[in-house]
Amino acid sequence: MPNTEGPLQGQVAMVTGAARGQGRAHALRLAREGADIIAIDICAPVSETVTYPAPTPADLDETAKAISDIGRQVLARQVDIRDLAALQQVVADGVALFGRLDILVANAGVLSWARLFEMTEEQFDTVVGVNLNGTWRTIRAAVPAMIEAGNGGSIIIVSSSAGLKATPGNGHYSASKHGLVGLTNSLALEVGEYGIRVNSIHPYSVDTPMIQPEAMATLFGEHPAFLHSFPPVPYQPAGGHGDGRNGFMSPGQVSDIVAWLAGPASATSSGNQIAVDAGALKY
Repeated sequence: MPNTEGPLQGQVAMVTGAARGQGRAHALRLAREGADIIAIDICAPVSETVTYPAPTPADLDETAKAISDIGRQVLARQVDIRDLAALQQVVADGVALFGRLDILVANAGVLSWARLFEMTEEQFDTVVGVNLNGTWRTIRAAVPAMIEAGNGGSIIIVSSSAGLKATPGNGHYSASKHGLVGLTNSLALEVGEYGIRVNSIHPYSVDTPMIQPEAMATLFGEHPAFLHSFPPVPYQPAGGHGDGRNGFMSPGQVSDIVAWLAGPASATSSGNQIAVDAGALKY
């Protein structure tokens, strides 16, 4: 039976990168809170320079089934967030199906490893193109529909701890995630008059396919001074989502923050950067 009691009942949330990892966790959590979901993911490799396995159409199907099992409606579609026309189409289709758009979780992103002065143009352009340019395109597609709906809303931009501090070995990723802070803060000022709030979250050490312990170990072996920029998580946060692999936090623990920002309890929060790091950035 549909969830008719959650604080997001009657609302619609769009989640990018929803096929697995954090995106799936966020989509399922918002569905449990009562929202219907527009779930999108590229479901394919974005570049040979991103070496961890890409999500698949089957992954997105699994997310969609899980949302349906919760009792919420879902529109799931394969979309590259670098494609503005495709994003605009899925937003239009979602509004036609559900009648509104209230929440955007701009979660999709990619990561690779190399020193800035040694990486290829494709490596740099892929990470910045997806993480920063793709997030802007997501905003460009979604915000007019949110304004048109006239219900206010909440935009949660998933940055990273690397968007708040320097990280050697993935400077292109850090630059893209720092750029999301600028998008967040400027957009918060621009859409406040429409009752739309915008915040960025900054997770650290979350157990998803993006985490590549072997690649990181290789990097730190070649450049041991870099290790000091990646502190251990000071403690494992308590919660009902299970511990992450090897001390990493679980995606569900990040979803707790996403759900709070999407809901009415965070009504006074906009233009803020929220670390989701169990205190690691204080090192």
